[in-house]
Amino acid sequence: MKSPAVPWLGVALLCTACAQAPSKIPPVDVPTGFDGSTASTAPWPSERWYGEFASPQLTQLIEAAASGNLDVSQARFRVAQADARARQAGAAILPSVDALGNANYLAGHSSNGSAHETDWSALLSASYEIDFWGKNRAALQAAGYAAAGARAERDTVALTSLAGVADGYFEVQALDERLAIAHENREAAHRVLEVVQARFSAGLASPVELATQRAALAGVEIAISQLEQQRAEALASLALLLGRAPENFQIEAQPLAQLHEPSVGAGLPSELLRRRPDVAMAEANLQSAHADVAAAHAALYPSISLTAQAGVQNPALNAAVLSLPGTGPTLNLGTSVTQAIFDHGRLRAVQAEAEAKEAELLAAYRAAILAALRDVETALAALAHLNEQRPFEQESLSQSEQAFDGAKLRYQAGSGDYLTLLDAQRTLYAARDQEVQYRLARLQTLVGLCKALGGGWRNENP
Repeated sequence: MKSPAVPWLGVALLCTACAQAPSKIPPVDVPTGFDGSTASTAPWPSERWYGEFASPQLTQLIEAAASGNLDVSQARFRVAQADARARQAGAAILPSVDALGNANYLAGHSSNGSAHETDWSALLSASYEIDFWGKNRAALQAAGYAAAGARAERDTVALTSLAGVADGYFEVQALDERLAIAHENREAAHRVLEVVQARFSAGLASPVELATQRAALAGVEIAISQLEQQRAEALASLALLLGRAPENFQIEAQPLAQLHEPSVGAGLPSELLRRRPDVAMAEANLQSAHADVAAAHAALYPSISLTAQAGVQNPALNAAVLSLPGTGPTLNLGTSVTQAIFDHGRLRAVQAEAEAKEAELLAAYRAAILAALRDVETALAALAHLNEQRPFEQESLSQSEQAFDGAKLRYQAGSGDYLTLLDAQRTLYAARDQEVQYRLARLQTLVGLCKALGGGWRNENP
């Protein structure tokens, strides 16, 4: 007699062949090159891109942030959670085995007498869900891709945090230089005030000139106070990135001119997609969503489970029809098929939700690619404009210094007017301050370019 299970097995195997195939990432059109890129043999950023700035203190701070930054620490624990969920999903692929122990004392009394007995059992129980429709394997794939996405997210957080440390370090150093320039400007304003005061005492300067110079000196004092506040805020932000309290946190001063500007090549846009952890995260999340859709689809089909129990019990057989008293070995085998008939559309709604989530993450994946291309183009354009600006910055500073020196000498000799001197003083201070901000912009743009290019990251799961 043919076993009644054979038709079910045939149907199951047929449906297995119809299960959803692993997802393929949809093709995305990327440009053949970056608009702001020029022919260059400069290398792609290395994993230790921050060392190219030739600042041992910066390297030390970034390495400290790699282990102390609290955002990175949280991301590491999210990876551990995702790996644990993947192991949980993998457990459903294999049979589960449990040890069962049971004891039951029964006693009764009637007109026919009294009786009592103790029923007990010591069994091993095994159960296994036959994954005909691929539901459990799809859940395992989803969890595995989610774990890969968590690792890519961790690397994205790390890259963002380390780039933030470099930006913060450069900002503090720039504020130190701007404070030094402001103090020099205050000393210059004091000296000019002494000259104006002497000329006013000799009747050669008006009260308006004296009051104007005093107002200029007060303006410098205000600028110094504002710069000191900005430095305190920047230093506190840098301490936070390192996972430290801002109290008593200081760094050594280092002129921006002493730092080395690394040479970085942009490469090809297609290569960029393999070097950005945020793009890898979006891709892994999309793969996970596709596997969730497959699992939700498989949940619509019957669930077939096998169970087995074996061990020793008393009575040896205690069934609904037949009982076998005494202690002895026992074996129970069973199978069950479960098919949802009416669940008010719950399983279909779960599938619809998974499909909508997949569509959302597909859009997120495409957005991540466009954001990566935008970041590189923005950094390249900023660097190109800063390169064009360099000679004008140098010329502005040089001419401002000459104009101030000449105006000061003429005013001291009595042949120059005060307004010309005041204007030359303000122009020189602005030019010096602007020159420091220009250096800061160059360094932060290079950091942004290294970050936009992935900071030397490579996908561990291509």
